[in-house]
Amino acid sequence: MREKSNGSNSYNGHPSYNAREDYQRGGYRGSRGGRSEKLELANFNAMIGLVLFIGFLINYLMAKYLTQYFVNINEWVLLIGYFAIGFTGIAISNKSDNPWISFLGYLMVVAPVGVVLSICLKDQSSVSIQNAVLTTIGVTVIMVIASQIKPDIFLSIGRALFVALVAVLIIEIIMLLVGIARPTFWDFLVALLFCGYIGYDWAKAQKGPHNADEAVDACVDLYLDIVNLFLRILSIQSRRDD
Repeated sequence: MREKSNGSNSYNGHPSYNAREDYQRGGYRGSRGGRSEKLELANFNAMIGLVLFIGFLINYLMAKYLTQYFVNINEWVLLIGYFAIGFTGIAISNKSDNPWISFLGYLMVVAPVGVVLSICLKDQSSVSIQNAVLTTIGVTVIMVIASQIKPDIFLSIGRALFVALVAVLIIEIIMLLVGIARPTFWDFLVALLFCGYIGYDWAKAQKGPHNADEAVDACVDLYLDIVNLFLRILSIQSRRDD
């Protein structure tokens, strides 16, 4: 489940980034203006962090207290509900300019992903989960810092990331139909893809208007990037432990 506000895991793709006009044009000048802009950007990034934290906290509580209930849900009901609720949430977040409505859309993405995460984590050891969480946090921080330092590099690879994402979708569908197990190197490759997406989505958010609605919209993208990265790292970690 993955769709962009300017384009479209499971998987819907990223378009290449289209630069917007600087929202600060005509704003304050000089050092005072610089401090004002940095403060606004800091608040914008803090809101992204807060919204992401709320999403992952909800997922944690779902996995801790509701896993047994989710396991008993019919597979077809689970599959249809996952896509119906998730894509509806993405559409609501993308189309709304109201941050609260966009936040509702974000929660509609978080909820079905949380159900799937709860089921996936059921048979994993606490050590594997903990290591995967810590590794995901570390990699995410590194990609955000890299994107902050060299945003143009990440913004320039949007189309390549989209093509790679489509290729991953096609190959994994073929693997599923043929019954081929994913090799470890494949999880590494897909993890690298979502590392690129984290950098791309962060850079894209920094270039856009720094308001509450844009912050929530950015969180939908980053949340899906991080979840996908976590699942691949967990898969690698589990195989190593086995």
